[in-house]
Amino acid sequence: MKTSVLEVVSLLLEKLLLVSNFRFFSSGAPGEDKARNNFPEINSFLRGDVLEVPRTHLTHYGIYLGDNHVAHMMPDILVALTDDKGLTQKVVSNKRLILGVIARVASVRVDTVEDFAYGAKILVNHLDKSLNKKALLNEEVAQRAEELLGITPYSLLWNNCEHFVTYCRFGTATSPQADKGETEI
Repeated sequence: MKTSVLEVVSLLLEKLLLVSNFRFFSSGAPGEDKARNNFPEINSFLRGDVLEVPRTHLTHYGIYLGDNHVAHMMPDILVALTDDKGLTQKVVSNKRLILGVIARVASVRVDTVEDFAYGAKILVNHLDKSLNKKALLNEEVAQRAEELLGITPYSLLWNNCEHFVTYCRFGTATSPQADKGETEI
Protein backbone atom coordinates (compact mmCIF):
# COMPACT_ATOMS: atom_id res chain seq x y z
CA MET A 1 0.00 0.00 0.00
CA LYS A 2 2.80 2.41 0.96
CA THR A 3 4.59 1.80 -2.33
CA SER A 4 1.48 2.36 -4.43
CA VAL A 5 0.77 5.66 -2.66
CA LEU A 6 4.37 6.76 -3.30
CA GLU A 7 4.06 5.71 -6.94
CA VAL A 8 0.86 7.73 -7.37
CA VAL A 9 2.35 10.80 -5.66
CA SER A 10 5.53 10.44 -7.70
CA LEU A 11 3.56 10.12 -10.94
CA LEU A 12 1.42 13.17 -10.13
CA LEU A 13 4.45 15.27 -9.25
CA GLU A 14 6.24 14.13 -12.40
CA LYS A 15 3.28 15.14 -14.55
CA LEU A 16 3.06 18.50 -12.77
CA LEU A 17 6.74 19.13 -13.42
CA LEU A 18 6.43 18.16 -17.06
CA VAL A 19 3.54 20.56 -17.54
CA SER A 20 5.24 23.45 -15.80
CA ASN A 21 8.57 22.80 -17.61
CA PHE A 22 10.96 23.62 -14.73
CA ARG A 23 14.51 24.61 -15.72
CA PHE A 24 16.07 25.22 -12.28
CA PHE A 25 19.18 23.17 -12.89
CA SER A 26 20.48 24.13 -16.30
CA SER A 27 24.19 24.76 -16.32
CA GLY A 28 24.18 28.13 -18.02
CA ALA A 29 24.39 29.05 -21.69
CA PRO A 30 22.33 27.13 -24.26
CA GLY A 31 24.19 24.04 -25.44
CA GLU A 32 26.55 24.10 -22.48
CA ASP A 33 25.00 20.92 -21.07
CA LYS A 34 26.06 19.09 -24.21
CA ALA A 35 29.66 20.33 -24.12
CA ARG A 36 30.93 17.37 -22.08
CA ASN A 37 34.65 18.21 -22.34
CA ASN A 38 34.88 21.49 -20.41
CA PHE A 39 36.87 20.36 -17.37
CA PRO A 40 40.52 20.25 -16.28
CA GLU A 41 42.63 17.16 -16.83
CA ILE A 42 41.46 14.46 -14.44
CA ASN A 43 45.13 13.71 -13.68
CA SER A 44 45.39 17.14 -12.04
CA PHE A 45 42.87 16.23 -9.30
CA LEU A 46 44.11 14.77 -6.03
CA ARG A 47 42.15 12.31 -3.90
CA GLY A 48 40.25 14.41 -1.35
CA ASP A 49 40.03 17.57 -3.49
CA VAL A 50 36.74 19.47 -3.38
CA LEU A 51 35.35 19.83 -6.90
CA GLU A 52 32.90 22.66 -7.59
CA VAL A 53 30.64 22.99 -10.62
CA PRO A 54 29.04 26.45 -10.91
CA ARG A 55 25.51 26.34 -12.33
CA THR A 56 23.13 29.15 -13.25
CA HIS A 57 21.79 29.70 -9.72
CA LEU A 58 23.72 27.26 -7.51
CA THR A 59 27.10 25.55 -7.31
CA HIS A 60 27.27 21.75 -7.06
CA TYR A 61 30.03 20.18 -4.93
CA GLY A 62 31.75 16.82 -4.67
CA ILE A 63 34.85 15.09 -3.30
CA TYR A 64 37.31 13.57 -5.76
CA LEU A 65 38.02 9.94 -4.81
CA GLY A 66 40.57 9.11 -7.51
CA ASP A 67 40.32 6.99 -10.67
CA ASN A 68 37.91 9.50 -12.31
CA HIS A 69 35.32 9.15 -9.50
CA VAL A 70 33.56 11.83 -7.44
CA ALA A 71 31.42 11.36 -4.30
CA HIS A 72 28.60 13.90 -4.15
CA MET A 73 25.18 14.38 -2.57
CA MET A 74 22.29 14.42 -5.02
CA PRO A 75 18.59 14.77 -4.24
CA ASP A 76 16.94 11.69 -5.76
CA ILE A 77 13.39 10.39 -5.30
CA LEU A 78 14.32 6.98 -6.69
CA VAL A 79 16.44 5.98 -3.67
CA ALA A 80 13.30 6.29 -1.51
CA LEU A 81 11.30 4.05 -3.85
CA THR A 82 13.67 1.17 -4.65
CA ASP A 83 16.81 -0.62 -3.49
CA ASP A 84 17.64 -1.66 -7.08
CA LYS A 85 21.21 -0.42 -7.60
CA GLY A 86 20.81 -0.92 -11.35
CA LEU A 87 18.15 1.79 -11.38
CA THR A 88 19.56 4.17 -8.78
CA GLN A 89 23.12 4.24 -10.17
CA LYS A 90 22.01 5.74 -13.48
CA VAL A 91 22.63 9.47 -13.92
CA VAL A 92 19.98 11.41 -11.96
CA SER A 93 17.51 13.13 -14.29
CA ASN A 94 16.14 16.60 -13.54
CA LYS A 95 12.75 15.03 -12.71
CA ARG A 96 14.33 12.63 -10.19
CA LEU A 97 16.35 15.50 -8.71
CA ILE A 98 13.40 17.89 -8.31
CA LEU A 99 11.21 15.15 -6.82
CA GLY A 100 14.07 14.31 -4.43
CA VAL A 101 14.20 17.95 -3.28
CA ILE A 102 10.43 17.91 -2.71
CA ALA A 103 10.56 14.56 -0.88
CA ARG A 104 13.68 15.66 1.06
CA VAL A 105 15.66 12.55 0.19
CA ALA A 106 19.10 12.22 -1.41
CA SER A 107 22.02 9.88 -1.75
CA VAL A 108 25.72 10.39 -1.41
CA ARG A 109 26.77 8.60 -4.58
CA VAL A 110 29.83 8.06 -6.75
CA ASP A 111 29.83 9.15 -10.39
CA THR A 112 32.49 9.79 -13.01
CA VAL A 113 33.95 13.28 -13.21
CA GLU A 114 32.17 13.77 -16.55
CA ASP A 115 28.75 12.81 -15.15
CA PHE A 116 29.34 14.95 -12.05
CA ALA A 117 30.33 18.04 -14.08
CA TYR A 118 27.70 17.53 -16.77
CA GLY A 119 29.66 19.66 -19.22
CA ALA A 120 30.31 22.58 -16.89
CA LYS A 121 33.62 24.06 -15.75
CA ILE A 122 35.17 22.53 -12.60
CA LEU A 123 36.85 24.56 -9.86
CA VAL A 124 39.20 22.79 -7.43
CA ASN A 125 39.39 23.57 -3.68
CA HIS A 126 37.88 27.04 -4.15
CA LEU A 127 36.17 26.72 -0.73
CA ASP A 128 39.59 26.63 0.98
CA LYS A 129 40.08 30.33 0.20
CA SER A 130 36.51 31.52 0.62
CA LEU A 131 35.92 29.84 4.01
CA ASN A 132 39.33 30.65 5.53
CA LYS A 133 39.35 27.29 7.32
CA LYS A 134 42.14 24.77 7.61
CA ALA A 135 41.42 21.72 5.48
CA LEU A 136 41.90 18.21 6.79
CA LEU A 137 44.40 15.92 5.06
CA ASN A 138 43.17 14.84 1.63
CA GLU A 139 43.08 11.14 2.50
CA GLU A 140 40.93 11.83 5.56
CA VAL A 141 38.61 13.97 3.40
CA ALA A 142 38.18 11.12 0.89
CA GLN A 143 37.63 8.54 3.66
CA ARG A 144 34.93 10.71 5.27
CA ALA A 145 33.17 10.96 1.90
CA GLU A 146 33.33 7.18 1.39
CA GLU A 147 31.93 6.54 4.87
CA LEU A 148 28.87 8.69 4.07
CA LEU A 149 27.91 6.88 0.82
CA GLY A 150 24.24 5.91 0.69
CA ILE A 151 20.77 7.34 1.29
CA THR A 152 20.48 10.48 3.44
CA PRO A 153 17.93 13.17 4.32
CA TYR A 154 18.12 16.26 2.11
CA SER A 155 17.40 19.93 2.70
CA LEU A 156 18.36 22.73 0.34
CA LEU A 157 19.07 24.94 3.38
CA TRP A 158 20.37 22.53 6.07
CA ASN A 159 21.75 19.36 4.43
CA ASN A 160 22.90 19.78 0.83
CA CYS A 161 25.98 18.93 -1.26
CA GLU A 162 27.91 21.90 0.15
CA HIS A 163 27.22 20.77 3.74
CA PHE A 164 28.49 17.32 2.71
CA VAL A 165 31.80 18.57 1.28
CA THR A 166 32.49 21.12 4.04
CA TYR A 167 31.97 18.39 6.65
CA CYS A 168 34.34 16.10 4.76
CA ARG A 169 36.96 18.80 4.07
CA PHE A 170 36.84 20.92 7.24
CA GLY A 171 35.03 18.82 9.87
CA THR A 172 32.07 21.23 10.07
CA ALA A 173 28.98 21.13 7.84
CA THR A 174 28.21 24.59 6.52
CA SER A 175 26.78 26.10 3.34
CA PRO A 176 27.53 29.74 2.57
CA GLN A 177 25.24 29.45 -0.49
CA ALA A 178 22.32 28.31 1.67
CA ASP A 179 23.09 30.94 4.31
CA LYS A 180 23.08 33.63 1.62
CA GLY A 181 19.80 32.31 0.21
CA GLU A 182 18.25 32.17 3.67
CA THR A 183 19.12 35.82 4.41
CA GLU A 184 17.71 36.90 1.03
CA ILE A 185 14.37 35.22 1.76
